[in-house]
Amino acid sequence: MDGSRVAAVLEEWSGRPVLVFGDVILDEWRLARPERLCREAPAPVLTLREHHDAPGGAANTAANLAALGADTVLVAPIGDDPAGHRLAGCLGTVGVRGRLVPQPGRPTPIKRRLLADDHIVAREDEGVDCGPLPHEGVERLLDALRSAVDASPTPPALAICDYGLGALPDPVRRWLVAHRHRFATVTLDAHDLRPWRDLRPTAVTPSFAEAALLLGRPAPDHARAATAESWLPELRERTGAEIVAVTLDVEGAVVGDGRHANHRTWANPAPASHTVGAGDAYLAALTLALAASASLPVAAELAQLAATAAVAGIRTCVSGREALLTAAVPAVTDAAGLLERVRQHRARGDRIVFTNGCFDVLHRGHVRYLEQAARLGDVLVVAVNSDESVRRLKGPDRPINPVEDRIAVLAALACVDYVVVFEEDSPADLIAAIRPEVYVKGGDYPPELVPEAPLVRQLGGEVHSVGYVPDRSTSAIIERIRAQAGEHATVRRHG
Repeated sequence: MDGSRVAAVLEEWSGRPVLVFGDVILDEWRLARPERLCREAPAPVLTLREHHDAPGGAANTAANLAALGADTVLVAPIGDDPAGHRLAGCLGTVGVRGRLVPQPGRPTPIKRRLLADDHIVAREDEGVDCGPLPHEGVERLLDALRSAVDASPTPPALAICDYGLGALPDPVRRWLVAHRHRFATVTLDAHDLRPWRDLRPTAVTPSFAEAALLLGRPAPDHARAATAESWLPELRERTGAEIVAVTLDVEGAVVGDGRHANHRTWANPAPASHTVGAGDAYLAALTLALAASASLPVAAELAQLAATAAVAGIRTCVSGREALLTAAVPAVTDAAGLLERVRQHRARGDRIVFTNGCFDVLHRGHVRYLEQAARLGDVLVVAVNSDESVRRLKGPDRPINPVEDRIAVLAALACVDYVVVFEEDSPADLIAAIRPEVYVKGGDYPPELVPEAPLVRQLGGEVHSVGYVPDRSTSAIIERIRAQAGEHATVRRHG
């Protein structure tokens, strides 16, 4: 998704009222420097150099919404204690209007993380298992909720964050269900989605593990995207939601509404210390996009962009408007997004280089050829055959790696600017649309034998052929693996 399109949606959702309701947490970050090993135990001695407080849980969702331009109100129970006061102070600095309901005798949940050289080495949780709210606390919470809804000049969007810490007892859920009509859009992030079906939310955002738990299925560690996509119809039925977005951590998300084609997004891998609260950023952007009547693909991409922008640094993730615009130039894109980016590059006078292939088992030969291709222009576009296309070209036992893995590895290469997937056996349609100044083919044959050469030259482009490193082909690697597997099998049979 290009920056101009993101900017248009940001303008559309700017100032929209959003009510956030749920479990709040104080995220406490202690950043230390390792000095030496302790004499008393095999542990490092850490010197504290920085200490930061940040809104966590529903408070972080509210902080992200405010940073993205929403008129944000947070309703939540909070402890009448120093941690609660610190959390209220954090919310004031990020532009969230809090209708926090102090609960005497009940602690504010805290999650303390200790980092050494940006690596989380310990986490301490406090006050996260303090039990249900007392009756009078629930009544005061409902009063605050009613007051917040009544005060909104237009029906607000509602983002619910239910992390099982006691902010959403049965009376609160019943009130929300009875007054569902008062909310324009309702999004829900809940560790347990089962109690919320009667609310019929606009969208729910379970993780892969949460979706598996809801369906009573195992959560395999392979083919997660395909598995999640197969679950979408049942997840919509079980949750009562119009839209289900199953988040897959570093693999992005799969989003579907049962009326349009499912949409897949991809994420950029990030260290664990950078990803705390990324789901809150995802929920915030998804809520605003749906409230602004964005289409399913646009809402899904904006949510993923927000999560991507939020993981740029350590501490609890917050994605603002500028960060979202900066992240709106993803390496992995679709044909429409690629055409827009190429148009913008060409307006700046950039020279577009295009190449394509299966890139099934990425090896040294691929990397060298892509680096050489990138030197022939300013922007390198790599088109990748889909899994079905590879099967038609290479046979039923290929690809070895699914397309989401192949494009993720390519996108991580510094020499590659954009990666796009195509379904056809030939990239001719993409070439005709992009009209690259340079077309590069990997392989040991002259340019005049490249099948796409006539089309490229007809469009005014150049054709170059770049050879692989000897004995570094995908086929050679696969044959070596098969040969070694056969040898091991022979040894086992005769051992």
